[in-house]
Amino acid sequence: MTDFNEKIIEEFRSNDGRVGGPFEGAPLLLLHHRGAKTDQERVAPLVTQILDEGKWAIFASKGGAPSHPDWYRNLVAKPEAEIEFGTDRYKVKARVAQGDEREKIWSHQKQVMPAFSEYEKATAGVREIPVVVLENA
Repeated sequence: MTDFNEKIIEEFRSNDGRVGGPFEGAPLLLLHHRGAKTDQERVAPLVTQILDEGKWAIFASKGGAPSHPDWYRNLVAKPEAEIEFGTDRYKVKARVAQGDEREKIWSHQKQVMPAFSEYEKATAGVREIPVVVLENA
């Protein structure tokens, strides 16, 4: 885990799920997932979109990088995970949104956080940014 992520995780846990800096005001969660090859637990702080009670979306943007983030590949291989959201912890099951569902969630995310449009432009022609739906298990 990077020092950057470690600092976000520490701030998240110290402030009831809120952080400052580039993520100030953005809804965040901490995704606890298991390595596809190692089975080691990993924790990733991620921007989320609250969809419904017990349902969140996360975005495999990796800041517009040409490859998917490790957490995405891990969730595809092992969709059972846990999240910390605010001060609560939930067991969730992940699935990749497709078609109209993906488009609706993704369009909304680009409206509320325009940086995601920039990530999309950076990945154009290379990959489509996956939208992952997490549902209470």
